[in-house]
Amino acid sequence: MTNIIEWDKKYGVDVPELDQCRKQLMEMFNRLIEMKTKKGDAKDVVNLVTEINDFSKILFSKEEKVLGQKGYPDLDIHSKSHRRFVKKALGLRREIAEDVENLLVEDILELRNLLVTHFESSDTQFIPFLRIHRYVDECENKK
Repeated sequence: MTNIIEWDKKYGVDVPELDQCRKQLMEMFNRLIEMKTKKGDAKDVVNLVTEINDFSKILFSKEEKVLGQKGYPDLDIHSKSHRRFVKKALGLRREIAEDVENLLVEDILELRNLLVTHFESSDTQFIPFLRIHRYVDECENKK
């Protein structure tokens, strides 16, 4: 299926816990796309959309915690992009609250692509920052 997106290291941030969460979130989107394409059970679709909403908040919270602990200077700006995604995801959830048929594969793809774009653009900006901190921490631990 062409709408399915496979995990690639380019979506990662070189923090195993965060990368695992990112991978899980992408798998949830793939399942949702597959469910909608195959006209899956409406209740399952609603539950998965809710799960995506909840899990994205968990991922973003973990990411912001890691960045906050290291003093990432652009954390406020980065957090705003997380809130925009969550707001859009909640809009999707509200849209299907009345009727799950309101959810189109195109809507899912738009939200998924927003997430992937965030991974590929916003998140790549903090990777060097975290690597430098990891290096400094490793050097401190060797002393």
